[in-house]
Amino acid sequence: MINQQNEALLSIRNLTVALPEGGDRPHAVRDISFDLRAGEILCIVGESGSGKSISANAIMGLLPDYLKPQAGSILFKGHDLLQLSENALLKLRGKDIGMIFQEPMSALNPVMTVGRQIAEVMAIHGAYPGNERATRVVQMLDLVGLPDPQILQHAYPFRLSGGQRQRVMIAMALALEPAILIADEPTTALDVTTQAQILDLIKRIQKSMGMGVMFITHDFGVVADIADRVAVMEKGLLVEQGSVSAVLNHPQHPYTRRLIAAVPHGRTDKSLLAESPRLPLLEVKNLHKTYVTARGMMVKKRVVHAIDDVSFTVPHGQTLGIVGESGSGKSTIGKCLLRLVDIDSGQLIFNGENIALLTPAQFRKHRQHIQMIFQDPFASLNPRHTVGRSIMDGPLSNGVGRREAEIRARELLRLVELDESAFHRYPNEFSGGQRQRVGIARALALQPQLLVADESVSALDVSVQAQVLQLLQDIQRRLHLSMIFITHDLRVAAKICHQIVVMHKGRIVEYGAPAQVLDQPQHAYTQSLIDAIPGKTWNPISAIHPRDGILK
Repeated sequence: MINQQNEALLSIRNLTVALPEGGDRPHAVRDISFDLRAGEILCIVGESGSGKSISANAIMGLLPDYLKPQAGSILFKGHDLLQLSENALLKLRGKDIGMIFQEPMSALNPVMTVGRQIAEVMAIHGAYPGNERATRVVQMLDLVGLPDPQILQHAYPFRLSGGQRQRVMIAMALALEPAILIADEPTTALDVTTQAQILDLIKRIQKSMGMGVMFITHDFGVVADIADRVAVMEKGLLVEQGSVSAVLNHPQHPYTRRLIAAVPHGRTDKSLLAESPRLPLLEVKNLHKTYVTARGMMVKKRVVHAIDDVSFTVPHGQTLGIVGESGSGKSTIGKCLLRLVDIDSGQLIFNGENIALLTPAQFRKHRQHIQMIFQDPFASLNPRHTVGRSIMDGPLSNGVGRREAEIRARELLRLVELDESAFHRYPNEFSGGQRQRVGIARALALQPQLLVADESVSALDVSVQAQVLQLLQDIQRRLHLSMIFITHDLRVAAKICHQIVVMHKGRIVEYGAPAQVLDQPQHAYTQSLIDAIPGKTWNPISAIHPRDGILK
């Protein structure tokens, strides 16, 4: 463990950042104080809007113009960062303090190769001149575990997977060996195996370089795996901080306890176990889907078997979970069911009819009975349409009268526990969890029999995630819906699903009840998914009822 008497590398004292007038609260963060020491990982935990990222951006001098530090100081090497000029901050960013952003695809320049982007960091600070810079780029790509760095440096971001892009961001942040690394939700939307690799990479590099790491997350499993100390934020306030053992095993603040109580723990809801077998609504038999990637510079033509002889059933009123990492084929199954992509071969028997044989025109009448909840509700909702219009569009295009469509939309907003005033508001006026509720309402507007939820809670805070999962279960029971729940998190699947399918490279490698899949996995790949679950040695249930905490 870190020596708590070490002199602080970074000290935040009584920091207050004001919000524009007219908001729900006057401050983004208020009177927060904490230290970051060399050689330690400090995790900042809290829900969206708690002030985690605001604190990080204040350190980097990256706050937007409408957010102004009102009071406090941020001390680094004897200087108050809040008092530095922009030119002084430019010299500090990257060289002394590096940052990994949450969404690498947004943070990386899409028209520059990844090698050039890493080299640009060095060029700005005049480091590694001449041939040394090109050598350093390859060294950094190799350090973060990317394959064939000599070749990969010439690739563009869109050619890389999410995990590879995140590794490039880490290479950029560490290129000049900064004293401090700030990681802002760097693993939020990654599958569990890729997340485990990124966390292990950050821990290894942090130890080898002796950096202080400020790791921002809403995942307590990640905290249990990597943190030395923890600070918990709620609505701009720092409500609890201490060692990882103290905060996770014996939380003192009610907010911390609520967050921990919302962590999925891999135990199946007893009400799911009590349900008797039902007749199938959907039968998928021997489904095949192949993609052929185009040949281009740096890329060979490849044939990818996205779905390879997949079969399963979804009973009336029950939920089937499809679990696997990115590229396993789980989302492609959802697209095949909605006929958003062509099927090579196989049967999709829905209500006794093989919808795989139908033309797009013939399938149109079935489309309203199979609806999808997308992973990113903000991207799937039209920003120029009110929420009410987005919900009404489906029924209107299927012959429902405007008056009836509006009544149905307002009823659905109540069903998903949103205020009726949401009807006239736009997507940007809602939080992530609220937008996901809008996405659920829109999917229900056509009164479907089958919902396909594609990673619909993967990027949500644990408390919001728990609320959305409970909402889906309540709606399913009230409306007798069937559901396919696509996720990369076995713990989440166990909470809501009657049966779980585990996918690997387009094939089903495991199929059974949640308890069987989690407690007695038969396939090595399923075991690897379980092993990659963050914080698997920490029991959140014992933390809420502290008797014998696991972390020491």
